[in-house]
Amino acid sequence: MSDRAAFRDAEILVGVCGGIAAYKVADLVSKLVQAGARVTVCMTENAQRFVGTTTFQALSHRPVHTTMWQAQGDMVMDHLQLSEMADLLLIAPATANIIAKAACGICDDLVSTMICASACPVVFAPAMNTRMWENPITQGNVAKLKDAGHRFIGPEAGFLAERTVGMGRMAEPETILTQLAAILREKMA
Repeated sequence: MSDRAAFRDAEILVGVCGGIAAYKVADLVSKLVQAGARVTVCMTENAQRFVGTTTFQALSHRPVHTTMWQAQGDMVMDHLQLSEMADLLLIAPATANIIAKAACGICDDLVSTMICASACPVVFAPAMNTRMWENPITQGNVAKLKDAGHRFIGPEAGFLAERTVGMGRMAEPETILTQLAAILREKMA
């Protein structure tokens, strides 16, 4: 099965967090839609400082969710219903903040609550400063999430926002697409 076939009619939930790599997530959402996936985007408050909701709404052709209390039609409890409908939940860019929240079960916004309530595979695409990624606490949180069955794509080494080169760059959209397709194929098997 090709990558494109893996996404056909898949319901993908994308949780966008506050990091400069959010611009890459716009490209990723576009590529997912082009591959045939149905994509719903949810954003943290800080994510909206980097990329606007209008961008993701235009790319996904769906409303963008930004709060747990944003009723859409008959969906009063978005954080539960959205995660129940999804075949896969991607958190990108996955900041040190969201990784820590998820590892500790903190549910204080829409994205963190969806991670906790998810009934589908949860995949993190980390993006952060090298020191933040290599911090023993962050690494412990990553290990805790992996032990709970969550998956990680990246990060990669490369040029970072603070004009240094190191580990912490979010994986490229094509890399993420390839790995998400493999996870969806595995789920369908």
